[in-house]
Amino acid sequence: MHNWFHNVFSSRIGCGELKKAGESVSLAGWAFRYRDQGGLVFVDLRDRTGIVQVVFDRSSLGDAFDAATHIRAETVLAIQGKVRNRSAETVNPKIATGKIEVVAEKYEIINISKPLPFQLDEFSEAGEEHRLKYRYLDMRRDEMKDTLIIRSKLNQAIRQYLEKEEFIEVETPILIKSTPEGARDFLVPARLSPGKFYALPQSPQLFKQILMVAGLERYFQIVKCFRDEDLRADRQPEFTQLDMEYSFVDEEMIIKSLEGLWSHVLKKVFDVKVKVPFPSITYQESMENYGTDRPDLRFDMKLVDIADIAKKSSFQVFHKAIEAGGRVKAICVPGGAVLSRKDIDDLTAWVGQDFGAKGLAWMKHEADGLKSAVSKFFTPELLEEMAKRLKTKVGDIVFFAGDRPHIVNNTLGNLRLRLGKQLNLIPDEWNFVWVRDFPLFERDPDTGTLHAVHHPFTAPRPEDLPILNDPERFKKEGHTILSRAYDLVLNGTELGGGSIRIHDKETQSTVFRALGVGEEEARQKFGFLLEALEYGAPPHGGVAFGVDRVLMLLLKKGSIRDVIAFPKTQKGTDLMSDCPSPVAIEQLRELKIRSTAEAKDTQG
Repeated sequence: MHNWFHNVFSSRIGCGELKKAGESVSLAGWAFRYRDQGGLVFVDLRDRTGIVQVVFDRSSLGDAFDAATHIRAETVLAIQGKVRNRSAETVNPKIATGKIEVVAEKYEIINISKPLPFQLDEFSEAGEEHRLKYRYLDMRRDEMKDTLIIRSKLNQAIRQYLEKEEFIEVETPILIKSTPEGARDFLVPARLSPGKFYALPQSPQLFKQILMVAGLERYFQIVKCFRDEDLRADRQPEFTQLDMEYSFVDEEMIIKSLEGLWSHVLKKVFDVKVKVPFPSITYQESMENYGTDRPDLRFDMKLVDIADIAKKSSFQVFHKAIEAGGRVKAICVPGGAVLSRKDIDDLTAWVGQDFGAKGLAWMKHEADGLKSAVSKFFTPELLEEMAKRLKTKVGDIVFFAGDRPHIVNNTLGNLRLRLGKQLNLIPDEWNFVWVRDFPLFERDPDTGTLHAVHHPFTAPRPEDLPILNDPERFKKEGHTILSRAYDLVLNGTELGGGSIRIHDKETQSTVFRALGVGEEEARQKFGFLLEALEYGAPPHGGVAFGVDRVLMLLLKKGSIRDVIAFPKTQKGTDLMSDCPSPVAIEQLRELKIRSTAEAKDTQG
């Protein structure tokens, strides 16, 4: 029997690859569906390549036929048989092999499956948690299988392109020093150094800069990264990142290289041709016009400043916002007059709860102009001026926000996206845009303290160095310094971002001080980088893309869990392997760790 299996497996052809009648074939796979019709058993045999119908016929198999009556869903089979054409009335146009079938001449039942916890066919309504618990079954579905195949092709296309561009793939450490990068680290106790810990990397940021100091010039890695943060549809505690770094480059060189990469990948993997170069806007333009630094440019509906008009009105809400240093903006929603009062009330509650808006004023453009409960505070001339500025027409609705700048932008930016989807204003197309000239620092609206917009290794623009290096000017103008950073956005989702890095110790130390990181703290946390910068560090820059997020967007999935083989739930648990889980108390003792949580006591 071993020799028979060897012959079947070594000469095996894919179920979905069969094309012509008359040839003898060897197949192996899973019974997707089966039908017992007395002296005939029909099995839809499935493997990674597709499905083909296999016929077990008592008249040709004799006593060997009886075992075929025990085949059930997901039984594993090995088969030798002959391909024949189906009769015209039994052709199945839904599958690639629908015109042929295989008549079994010899077969073996390798393994019988238990009854399935959910059905794998297109009619399955299994919930996500059920599918994650039995992920090995879920991945047998065509949708999941095809997604993982495409993911593999995506990674291969990336590697092929970058190899041609003379990048070197280098693996960086998984056990590293804990350094502040914006999220909580996952910590790993070091048994040989009691009381000390490794961290899992949030990114290879410091190491890829070290590789540039080392003279490798062009590095990339498709790497696992880890962040202990609250989860959502596009976030996982462990995720995959395309990480890249270049030496002797500026922003334009990196952007041109990345446009070449993504146009190559999209054409090769998805047969989609995109136009390059991608458009580019500044961070300031993005925030002013769209209320976000990741704008969806597939539709217009820009935020429009109307503070000058609001000042001339008698609407005190807007007056108070302006006097407090705030902004007053509006958006015109084409066809939005169809929204009911309940719809508007729901939107008002939503922006109040999620974005801190104190209210949501609105006007509908009716036959005789802009009308609502607040239009009485505006003269006819002001209403006409506002309609002209917002380019409204009959059937449109205008929403207003007056408050602190970040609340106004958050409110109207998110309202724009929600109504764009709700009213079908967004065309189905791919729209890439670079967002550039980010602030180097951002001031917390509540505490007034500065923090890095990207990370503390991002280089400032050369023309802004005098502000950075002058403590007195920095106190007044520090928030105006712009960085050499760039993000690539697709359809309102950030695919990734990067920057030209700081390549000299003095500037890096100055940035640390600006962020409140003292010399001793900087030495403890980043000493090896600061020291490396003193040994001839070249000018360099790089980028990182979230591979899971890119694939989720390109395949139009609702969650990155749908493009990851073994994802965690929104609570960070792996339902299949049941982790995180308690560990034996002996393990904690070995690590010199005492836990306030219950540990598993294997001593009874």
